[in-house]
Amino acid sequence: MSEITLRINGKQRRVTVEGRTLLVDLIRDQMNLTGTHVGCDTSQCGACVVKLDGDTVKSCTVLTATLPEGTEITTIEGVSTGDLHPMQEAFSKCHGLQCGFCTPGLVVTAIDIVERSPDGLSASQVRKALKGNLCRCTGYQNIVASVLEGARAMGVQVTEEKETV
Repeated sequence: MSEITLRINGKQRRVTVEGRTLLVDLIRDQMNLTGTHVGCDTSQCGACVVKLDGDTVKSCTVLTATLPEGTEITTIEGVSTGDLHPMQEAFSKCHGLQCGFCTPGLVVTAIDIVERSPDGLSASQVRKALKGNLCRCTGYQNIVASVLEGARAMGVQVTEEKETV
C-alpha cells in the first residue's frame, strides 16, 4: 500500500492504493465518480478516458501508484462547474449519444480534440482523432456533428467539407 496526493476535479485528495490499483478503479470505487466507465478491460473502447495532467489517457491502463504527487486528474464530473460544458450541450443538441455508456469518454476526448485544434477543425480530423473511442450504438455521424458543434461553441473555427460517397 502507498499513499499519494492527487488533484481530482480541482480538489486535493490523499488516497491509499495498492500497487495494482488502476486509476479507473480509484476514480470509481474510492472517489465514487462513476461517470468514468469500464467498457472493455483491454484499453480498446475509450469509455474510461480522463485527463491526466492535461493529456487524455485511458484510465484502465494507468497504475495509480505510479503517478507523481500532485497529478491533476479531470473526469467527466470535472469538465464543468454548475452548467453543462459546451461540449456536453452539443452532444445533447446533436443527439451524439444513445445508450450513453461511451459518452463520458467521448466528451472528455472531444474537449481535448478541440483544445488541441485552435486553428480549426474539420469532420475528417474529428473522425481520425476519435479512433480510440468506440460506440456500439451509433454510426458516429451524430458524434462527429456534436464535436463540431461543441468546437463552434468553444470558439474554434469549423471547416466544412464536401461529403464524398
